[in-house]
Amino acid sequence: MLTNPVVISIIVLLMLSLLRINVVIALVISALTAGLTGSLGLSKTIEVFTGGLGGGAEVAMNYAILGAFAVAISKSGITDLLAFKVIKRLGKQPSGSSVAGFKYFTLAVLLAFAISSQNLLPVHIAFIPIVVPPLLSIFNRLKLDRRAVACVLTFGLTATYMLLPVGFGKIFIESILVKNINEVGASLGVHTNVAQVSMAMAIPVIGMILGLLFAIFVSYRKPREYVVTMAEPTTADIEQHIANIKPFHAWVSVAAIVVTFALQLFTSSTIIGGLAGLIIFAVCGIFRLKESNDIFQQGLRLMAMIGFVMIAASGFANVINETGGVTQLVEVFSQGLGQDNKGLTAFLMLLVGLFITMGIGSSFSTVPIITSIYVPLCIAVGFSPLATVSIVGVAAALGDAGSPASDSTLGPTSGLNVDGKHDHIWDSVVPTFLHYNIPLIVFGWIAAMIL
Repeated sequence: MLTNPVVISIIVLLMLSLLRINVVIALVISALTAGLTGSLGLSKTIEVFTGGLGGGAEVAMNYAILGAFAVAISKSGITDLLAFKVIKRLGKQPSGSSVAGFKYFTLAVLLAFAISSQNLLPVHIAFIPIVVPPLLSIFNRLKLDRRAVACVLTFGLTATYMLLPVGFGKIFIESILVKNINEVGASLGVHTNVAQVSMAMAIPVIGMILGLLFAIFVSYRKPREYVVTMAEPTTADIEQHIANIKPFHAWVSVAAIVVTFALQLFTSSTIIGGLAGLIIFAVCGIFRLKESNDIFQQGLRLMAMIGFVMIAASGFANVINETGGVTQLVEVFSQGLGQDNKGLTAFLMLLVGLFITMGIGSSFSTVPIITSIYVPLCIAVGFSPLATVSIVGVAAALGDAGSPASDSTLGPTSGLNVDGKHDHIWDSVVPTFLHYNIPLIVFGWIAAMIL
């Protein structure tokens, strides 16, 4: 197994990431490693990698539009209004039980934002660089460990789209998971639907909930002080800022969000929904039409790094597919396994899924790869359709929950590291990996065995 190009490239990716090498650079080096160890040769590897970059173009375009939409929302003042009202409510330095109460209230608000960004307001991670930075002063006053915040945000960005078929959950469950499983399983007598997927994913999501609670109340419960290098807003600043926000603009933001959400559901396109929201903002005077270029550029700057990572991850995925390493990996684990070894088979498939998705960093991109191999294997071993759905869904979601290349970890870092006090790998990736990937494997195995 240690000679498999997928395993080698993932190990290289993780080592480079832990050494704090830029994720895009780490992905490129890992792709070259996979190609060379997979006997593709240098020129063929480069050709396959560049050929796969286009697969991430749509994702990057989505992020650009969502970034512009988030910038337009911030211009309306609604996010600043929320953040500064929270700061104002905090008032003087809290003490005693009020600190704990307010800390958990703040985490609950962020969790609601993150869940809404997947299933209610289709802005995905674009809200984080807008909402989180103004709240950093609150985190500092509360001595809140930002690793807990990263865990809260990543949970909201991943757990609910796995379970609820609304917003991005509709895309993942209906358009990707159900579609691919039914296509592959058509000749094998396997058919699933949205309701069955939600039922199958409920047990793994329970594992993520337990991981979230453990992160908040055990792992990162103790106060953590950060050296303040940026001036924090005063009460006078807060009052003046709130006074300059027009209520009409706040209501326009609400209307734009509703329209964007409705169109995204109707057209299954975040690009169309985001454009409609931008038009509403422009028509209602949140920004002038001649400022649209600046808005879009600000959106690009907001999401550029994440977009580049997604593009590089697409090229990396293309290379590991070309090497045939994924198929070899599954064959190695499946040899000699049968219905008498279902427990071991389920564990090994989840483990392989972890290796595959840690490099790609996207459950949406991983499902087609995993489904074509896992569905026939699950049926051959004797798993039920519900158990098969659970194994495939969890194996795919492992990449989103704790990968250095995942937008679900890159997003929290983009907001929490504005002042340079939050490391992507050690403060976002490692905490989310420990608290979500491990429970996902455990509870995914339980689901496979009892469903």
